[in-house]
Amino acid sequence: MRPPASRTRKMSNNYNDIPIGIRVLQSLSRQCPRFHARKELCFKMSIFLLTFLAYACYHMSRKPISVVKSVLHGNCSNTLGIQHTAGDCGYAPFDGPDSKTLFGMLDSAFLFSYAIAMFISGFIAERVSLRYFLSLGMIMTGVFTYLFGLARTSNIHSLWYFILVQVFAGIFQTTGWPGVVTLVGRWFGKEKRGLIFGIWNSHTSIGNILGTLIAAHYVESDWALSFVVPGIIIGAVGFLLFLFLVDQPEIVGCYPQHAAQERRVANESDAENGDDDDEEQARHSEAFFSHSGYAEYQTDQVSYRPLPTERTPILTRQASRERHAAGRPISLADALHIPGVVEFSLCLFFTKLVSYTFMYWLPLYIQSSSTLGPTLSADLSILFDVGGILGAIAAGYISDLTGMSATVCTVMLFFASPILLMYQQYGALSVSISILLLIIVGIFVNGPYALITTSVSAELGQHSSLEGNSNALATVTAIIDGTGSIGAAVGPLLAGFISSHSWQDVFYMLIVADIIAMVLLMRLVIKECATLRRSTTRIRIE
Repeated sequence: MRPPASRTRKMSNNYNDIPIGIRVLQSLSRQCPRFHARKELCFKMSIFLLTFLAYACYHMSRKPISVVKSVLHGNCSNTLGIQHTAGDCGYAPFDGPDSKTLFGMLDSAFLFSYAIAMFISGFIAERVSLRYFLSLGMIMTGVFTYLFGLARTSNIHSLWYFILVQVFAGIFQTTGWPGVVTLVGRWFGKEKRGLIFGIWNSHTSIGNILGTLIAAHYVESDWALSFVVPGIIIGAVGFLLFLFLVDQPEIVGCYPQHAAQERRVANESDAENGDDDDEEQARHSEAFFSHSGYAEYQTDQVSYRPLPTERTPILTRQASRERHAAGRPISLADALHIPGVVEFSLCLFFTKLVSYTFMYWLPLYIQSSSTLGPTLSADLSILFDVGGILGAIAAGYISDLTGMSATVCTVMLFFASPILLMYQQYGALSVSISILLLIIVGIFVNGPYALITTSVSAELGQHSSLEGNSNALATVTAIIDGTGSIGAAVGPLLAGFISSHSWQDVFYMLIVADIIAMVLLMRLVIKECATLRRSTTRIRIE
């Protein structure tokens, strides 16, 4: 016998099929009751770890260029008495006096292509399997990272070669963020989302640290390996995702918290008014199916509803929501009308400008403002990312406690400006002072950036104004991160031009960017404070 039409079974399709690795693990775990009892938890942990590892690799492959800059343009002014061979003082075409301008062009080629392609990438991510999307993106990212290092072994000195490699690397890097954020949003509910995303977002800093350490290990012996090794690693992890990534919970019979909430009676008005008749009928219906041999369909269903009564409206609000949720993915214009998307997108433009300027220029700044060599300068720059991990977790935790994401970002941006000035003034006095200030700078610079790109993006992608549309998350994420990525492209480009005159002016630019980002969130901060006052007044009245 077949189940009634009111009980539906969600089947996988050609795009959202069960990965080969998961099939093998399922066949091996048939005799393990503990796995079946904790199946959803196991899959959630796998999604958390795989997406964490994936985006850490994306950032790992971005980092080598900032480390290798110091050897692509070597400084032989302090060793004039030594006879130098070709290539000792740099690698053409970056060994000339215009090296900083050329480095700015490379950074901009990557970041502008990344920013433009991000909007398209979010549009595509909603319409294809994220497993194929991420796997292909990571493998191709690995290919172009490898090609950058191949220039040295093949003795390629064409500037256009490096620019084209950076452009295509930037395009394929855009597969990462919409994919991983959408996956985490699908599998994890809203409870403690800020803390979960705060811990998860440390993949950015972990990836930067790994990329720095790997590049620094090879930078003085063979800088080609600084790109080749990360390229191979990200390609291998992309293949790992192809084998084990489950991009839809329903494929493996899991229904996370937000999906479980959809298993309720269709008539919300009756449920709110305590319609015992419909609820009792639903219970009888469940009991009937469980005693009639339909228990096997329990794990495959997406939603069920009781038979209609005389008090069931012809058109229900839930039916409208279901049609909207099952509808087509939203357009970019519709996503921009979601409250808060424009403000947070513009704020991320300036916060990411600051963060990526540090990411691409910090090792070179440390080397130029101190007596440290390329390897030690790269190692010291890691502390900025260590502070970023602490800042992301702190911002997410405080956001969970208060529910005031805009206010948390504004407060951290307020403290970031004077700390940036302090680092510029006193960071070069000693290594110990530089260590302390770099960690503090990382906390307050990367905290707002991490909160906006993760928890805030996921929250806005599932905003109540969407009426349950589950297809909006990738588009909203792409809009916010794409706008931020334009700032990430502008920052290193401006730093390349300004640093040739004065590093102090670069820090002034970063401070102004933080102040503008803070001002852009003021409307949302006022709204959050007003909501807090109203809730406090209501509690006092009660």
